[in-house]
Amino acid sequence: MAFDLSDLRTDLTLEAATIARQGLAGLPGVETQEEERHGIGVYRVRVVDEAGRRATGKAIGRYVTIEAAGLLRPDRALQERVARVLAAELGALLSLAPDAHVLVVGLGNSNATPDALGPRVVDQVLVTRHLRRRTPRDLAGGLRTVSAVAPGVLGQTGIETSDLITGIVRQVRPDAVIAVDALAARGIGRICSSIQLADTGIQPGSGVGSHRAGITKETLGVAQVVAVGIPTVVHAMTIAMDTVDLVAERVGGPLRDLPVEVKRRIVEDVLSPTVGDLMVTPKEIDELIADMARLVAAGINAALHPAVADRPFLL
Repeated sequence: MAFDLSDLRTDLTLEAATIARQGLAGLPGVETQEEERHGIGVYRVRVVDEAGRRATGKAIGRYVTIEAAGLLRPDRALQERVARVLAAELGALLSLAPDAHVLVVGLGNSNATPDALGPRVVDQVLVTRHLRRRTPRDLAGGLRTVSAVAPGVLGQTGIETSDLITGIVRQVRPDAVIAVDALAARGIGRICSSIQLADTGIQPGSGVGSHRAGITKETLGVAQVVAVGIPTVVHAMTIAMDTVDLVAERVGGPLRDLPVEVKRRIVEDVLSPTVGDLMVTPKEIDELIADMARLVAAGINAALHPAVADRPFLL
């Protein structure tokens, strides 16, 4: 059966590339690199050309996925190691000058826990733009100029998020923007256990079918825009489809050869009348978001401020 990207509902390039070919190797227009650091997987995917864009459904650029299944448990030592890996990968994507000014944008709705990652991260980012003139000389070289904002969502402000960010960028003129957002995954096992970085910017809401204007270096007019995202939700449709596939595989017989469209119609008949396009998140999402926000903020702080990099990341 030919793979159709319309069947795929994920913000993760690693998932898109893997599902497209049941493996990354040999995907046209895509370069990959895998690494493991003390139980932490680092997967780098580069979409090189138009063929790669068609194969993955993702923009041309560099994507890094950091994975550690243990993040679902309260393990501070692991969180510290992941934060350090995040800082290193983020620093490699940004390539910032010592005097660079970086704007950190926390996307999402602070009133909806699964979507509150961005605002929670902004609360813990070390902002220095307003303190530069008062910074002691012995720290001045170790602290970059950083500003941060959580602009909310269209339903809260009545203004497109991209319009708000564009206005702020025009006023403060940063050299780079880091956009932090909650993502949607295809596989439930990736929720709060994967971190994706991308130098292509971000399309808020794309994984949940709410397409908003993109936040990219082209739309903002800045040299670099890096997105940092963590999956916090998965579509109920994908869970149900996976369940039907597993039942068909184990039971065998005619079920094994059931066309995908028939399976989809069966699942839609169950979901659509009552819950529609349901999104699913773990019951522990409050604790998970708190842990992930602290981890991501620690990684960003270390990547942007050399004076922080040699100290314990997580407070």
